[in-house]
Amino acid sequence: MKLLLLGGYGVFGGRLVELLRDLVDLEIVICGRDQDRATAFCDAFQRHAQVRPLVLDRKDIAQGLKAQQPDLVVDASGPFQDYGDDRYHVISACITAKVNYLDFADAADFVFGVSEFDSAAKAAGVYVLSGVSSFPVLTAAVLRQMAKSMDIVSVTGGIAPSPYAGIGLNVMRAVVGYAGAPVKLHRKGVQIQAVGLAESMRYTIAVPGRLPLNNIHFSLVDVPDLQVLPPEHPTLKDIWMGAGPVPELLHRVLNLLAKARAALKLPSLVPLSGLFYKVLNLMRFGEHRGGMFVHARGLHNGQAVEQSWHLLAEGDDGPYIPSMAIEAIIRKTLTGMPPETGARPATRALDLSDYETLFKTRTIYAGMREQQSECAPLYRQILGTAFDGLATPVQALHDSTKTRRWTGQAHVRRGTNWIARAIAAVIGFPKAAPDVPVTVTLSPLAKGELWTRNFGGKIFSSTQHKGSGKNEYLLVETFGILSVALALVVDGNRLFLIPRRWSCLGIPLPRALLPSGQSFETTRNGNFCFDVEITAPLIGRIVAYRGELRQVDEPL
Repeated sequence: MKLLLLGGYGVFGGRLVELLRDLVDLEIVICGRDQDRATAFCDAFQRHAQVRPLVLDRKDIAQGLKAQQPDLVVDASGPFQDYGDDRYHVISACITAKVNYLDFADAADFVFGVSEFDSAAKAAGVYVLSGVSSFPVLTAAVLRQMAKSMDIVSVTGGIAPSPYAGIGLNVMRAVVGYAGAPVKLHRKGVQIQAVGLAESMRYTIAVPGRLPLNNIHFSLVDVPDLQVLPPEHPTLKDIWMGAGPVPELLHRVLNLLAKARAALKLPSLVPLSGLFYKVLNLMRFGEHRGGMFVHARGLHNGQAVEQSWHLLAEGDDGPYIPSMAIEAIIRKTLTGMPPETGARPATRALDLSDYETLFKTRTIYAGMREQQSECAPLYRQILGTAFDGLATPVQALHDSTKTRRWTGQAHVRRGTNWIARAIAAVIGFPKAAPDVPVTVTLSPLAKGELWTRNFGGKIFSSTQHKGSGKNEYLLVETFGILSVALALVVDGNRLFLIPRRWSCLGIPLPRALLPSGQSFETTRNGNFCFDVEITAPLIGRIVAYRGELRQVDEPL
């Protein structure tokens, strides 16, 4: 199979080549206007893939097809918003030459309009799929899965790239181009125009049992989903899609510029794209993690329901997700399962199971969250489906909304410097002891639980409740005037409690001073085991205690 890859040495094209590098039956022609860049790119892959460079501009595609006679053209160049009056020039040439076509288009109008070539593509016996990327292929697959259990009425989605992912100049031109420009979307069942990057919301991406991303600021983006998804779901009345690039400060500057452009009817902000491109790729700090979410509201048997899908990508794996849809289609084609002929948006090109197969080889995790009853046990509300994977004794301690009492033995260690001792004394932590009897009583509150711990007569307590706002999907534990928001992370038979944020009397405190330490719950010899360590920057250990507990009575 011979693939002609336009923009082959760019961000998306380059990642696609990396994903396909193991396919010995695939020849990839790396096309672009810069011979040196194309050659240098190919030289880096010669040992791993059949690649060769070719100087070819999009406007000369007809000659290129005649000379190269490929089986497939992939357009990874863009920005598709800037293709001008003859925006489907490449598609027309491919149909004329009877060559299959895929693209990474993120321009909503471009993707929505490609169906006008359906009859011509079928007559030529080729497939033409546009928008073959996370938006809309992955979101569409998620919504089809959700639609099995509800009539979807409202959809909100977003993508949050890692600050280290890097972004191409053409992508930045596209984003800055629709900042402050009209964006078509559906509200209350009617197509309206909103303002790109001028509407914002916050959301926490939290795969059940995994470390959530920090609560992220998302802004409205002009993606194909806004136009191509509503026709697939007759009951869908509202749709909104956003992006959450970081740092948030730069993101908010772009929000202000978008609002100013719309209010003052200023010209396009595209001339600023180079500046944003440089600054965004220089300001790389924070966690090297990215994610995506789709949140749907709808009806099931006349009852209102909610469901959300969350994706987390660790390290360098996230930036490959936009290229995975085309990778999957090429792999399926090579095994004799090509797409059906015709021209259309790529919304039905893949199912969620196709993505799940690709995710298994990488540190990419995804999961669904159902709407949880406020009457459900606290930890079950936060962990969702991951709760059922906890060790049996850990489940037993948390799977109740009634008062219960557990007893056992503990080993306590304390910090030795005077600051650590003072903090421990104020909170009421127990003194150091090698073997001390312990009783933990969990009592229900209107919202959450009261944990009362008795270490050999030394009693201290805290309250726990489900977080909201920036603490969404976190467990908030309060000791007096201090509150710590903890992520519940399941790893094997351990449930880790990882500090993410903290506050004093509701006022956020610096994350640089956030207490830490490895704390987890697990099982040993059929008993519930705890291992808690609380340390602080510049201070060190404040307290650490570990031991075992057994339930002494049934929940009251």
